[in-house]
Amino acid sequence: MTNINTQETEKRIWKKLFTLLKDDYLLTEKTLANKNFLQQKINNIIKEEEYVFPQNILDKITTNVIYHIQGFGPLQNLINDDTISEIMVNGQDNIFVEKNGVLEKTKLSFSSEEELLNVINKIVSPIGRRIDEGSPMVDARLPDGSRVNAIIPPLSLGGPILTIRKFAKNPFSLDDLLKMNSINEEVRNFLIKSVKEKDNIIISGGTGTGKTSLLNAVAQHIDKSQRIITIEDSAELQLQHPHLISLESRPANIEGKGEITIRELVKNSLRMRPDRIIVGEIRGAETIDMLQAMNTGHQGSITTVHANAPLEALLRLETMVLMGNINLPLPAIRQQIIGAITTIIQLERKSDGTRVVSKISKVISDTTARQEDGYQLEDIFYRN
Repeated sequence: MTNINTQETEKRIWKKLFTLLKDDYLLTEKTLANKNFLQQKINNIIKEEEYVFPQNILDKITTNVIYHIQGFGPLQNLINDDTISEIMVNGQDNIFVEKNGVLEKTKLSFSSEEELLNVINKIVSPIGRRIDEGSPMVDARLPDGSRVNAIIPPLSLGGPILTIRKFAKNPFSLDDLLKMNSINEEVRNFLIKSVKEKDNIIISGGTGTGKTSLLNAVAQHIDKSQRIITIEDSAELQLQHPHLISLESRPANIEGKGEITIRELVKNSLRMRPDRIIVGEIRGAETIDMLQAMNTGHQGSITTVHANAPLEALLRLETMVLMGNINLPLPAIRQQIIGAITTIIQLERKSDGTRVVSKISKVISDTTARQEDGYQLEDIFYRN
């Protein structure tokens, strides 16, 4: 009789199952997709090997072995766990998760780098992407929309690295953020008023501060009669709106052809009679097109930007406009920004993992007050 730890048991059953299927010429896509068939084979192995565990543990072992075959191996339970917002795999033996804004290391591991690479390929292959030595870096997404990034040797020196940013099944509302103390009643009411009055809003913050979550929550208050066009690199927004068109950029294929950029989508969206344009994140040459749209009647547009302060957000916009090789002097670019942006909402992630709106600033149409940076900002909310 055998009584060993469950993870080791899963690995042994998994390897024996594949050996049996291979020996019996049953290692086919059809058999591997047949859950009932696999369960029966696993039960037979458990009886033959006389593994001694309570029935609920045996059921869990069976499920996890099937995850290795049909799902994403040791990551599947993490993907299924709604309390986890991010999964980080640093090589085969180091799997971290983020829960409630706090990082923690799990006891999970992959049996080998080969298994980890197989999981990565299982993620990227269905959407026509590949990852190998010739193309060692890839962005993809899971069937539920969760965002995936993978990078492998020779770029990664510590083995294959996989990062999964998960979606909340039920996007946060402003009321949810209020209960979580991410905002207060004053901020909630201000944000609703800003959306109703069609302010052009920039949501600014560092990585993991909750920019997309806040954008989702704010956009829920857009009038149902308005036509919204969302534009993203990788679809993350989950807007519940009756007149919504979602556009997603496309990377080049293996031959280096077929790329559709965010900038091209922003330009095209102007021909689609939008009431609101929402860009998930501006990070390059599309910034000038977004600003021009805001300046030419497309009020109420919303986007996010990586920055640690409202003024820094505006200066980053300048940099991104210049990335587009636009032949405009800096004063003209600043006038475009001042004319376009109404409100900057700054997000911050505290040391305990909580995410909060730390500041809200209005952009004042008067550049003479602060000649050193060309902008005058009025802070209308500040949180210590």
